[in-house]
Amino acid sequence: MIDSSMVAQAVPDRDQELSVIAECAEVAIRHAQSLGADSAEVSASIHYGLDVNVRLGEVETLEHSRDRGMGISVYINDSKGHASSADLRAESIRTCVEKAIDIARFTQADKCNGLAPSERLCSHFPDLDLWHPQPLDAVATMERALACEAAGMDNPAIANSDGASASIGVGLSVYANSNGFTGRRDGTRYGQSCVLIAGENEAMQRDYWYDSRRAFADLEAAEHTGAEAARRTVMRLGARKISTCEVPVLFAPEVAKGIVGHLLAAISGGALYRNASFLKETAGQQLFADWMRMSERPFIRRGPSSTAFDAEGVATAERDIIQDGVLTGYVLGSYSACRLGLETTANAGGVHNLLVEPGRHSAQELVAQMGTGLLVTEVMGQGVSIVTGDYSRGAGGFWVENGEIQYPVDEVTIAGHLRDMFMSVEAVGNDVDERSNIQVGSMLLGKMTVAGS
Repeated sequence: MIDSSMVAQAVPDRDQELSVIAECAEVAIRHAQSLGADSAEVSASIHYGLDVNVRLGEVETLEHSRDRGMGISVYINDSKGHASSADLRAESIRTCVEKAIDIARFTQADKCNGLAPSERLCSHFPDLDLWHPQPLDAVATMERALACEAAGMDNPAIANSDGASASIGVGLSVYANSNGFTGRRDGTRYGQSCVLIAGENEAMQRDYWYDSRRAFADLEAAEHTGAEAARRTVMRLGARKISTCEVPVLFAPEVAKGIVGHLLAAISGGALYRNASFLKETAGQQLFADWMRMSERPFIRRGPSSTAFDAEGVATAERDIIQDGVLTGYVLGSYSACRLGLETTANAGGVHNLLVEPGRHSAQELVAQMGTGLLVTEVMGQGVSIVTGDYSRGAGGFWVENGEIQYPVDEVTIAGHLRDMFMSVEAVGNDVDERSNIQVGSMLLGKMTVAGS
């Protein structure tokens, strides 16, 4: 029986909610200035969500969420104080500001503290088509999760389920500062996933699939997600160990984005000014083959991380981070840029849709090009050092001979040095994974050490 708590809830009025949190931000800034702050900045947000998890045809959890929060940073004589609150009532806002002021008065001055340069603040706010709300319908979301799992369990080789889920997220946020900037953002996100188990005892294998989109209409069918999770799981049955060797390695798109993520971590301002990156002082150097291009595209319509401004209000812009294989610059917010004697790249809060330019070959064609080697579909463990560049992770996937997949492989370790790995990238496939802020196809590396039995 469906109780009243499961009735679909309408999404609150966007403009009204944004006006409320914008006013909260302005109140906080005015109060900070009245208490002696030289400058102040506020981030305030509201999030509505619905998450359903099911397993073996039964609903395990159904959770509605409604979160509000605000964080304020104040600056007094180059000292910074920060405080946050989950309560947006006037009294709580004042208390939050006063806590931040107290902290600033006891922290060490840092000449790099402060707001982003006012001339860099965003003044144009294009519609990026990120807002696609629909009611938070618990029944429909539950039915979607159940359909996803059922489609996976329809495969006769599937022995068990580790669960399926479906979710709706609606977010509204405001960033404002004492230089007179107020930026508003909105966005929706819909997702679904399924995790399945095949085989018995020591021969059991587990795999998954998922989808995540800004608009519900763009989500693949729930049945497709479940069926794909089953297909991937069954393909892993009969996994073997292999002998230690040095061979080409082809990373599937969902794994290749991790390689790109390590690059971004190593060229981020925090790692650079702390002398904790193996890529310090490499701007202008060749890191990849001369055909490689990686571009930041913050204005992709319905993009996972599309935005007109970063977490400090700085206007975003399209740029090549890797051009002709050369690192053109770093990933910086205003503080890390100041510490490095550079200018912000509008990346406070991260990179906004990094696209690795795809090649013309499909994943299957890259398998054929590899000849003999390892197709990696999963990595595990934490054996990556951004300080030294050393890379060593557990992996699973498929052994390839004569350009064709032969059998599944598990319990192997792939190892190398990230800079060598970057230079050894021979091709990027056209099977681009568009579900996250790093968008890349399959990535073929010329040679890595594969440690097996």
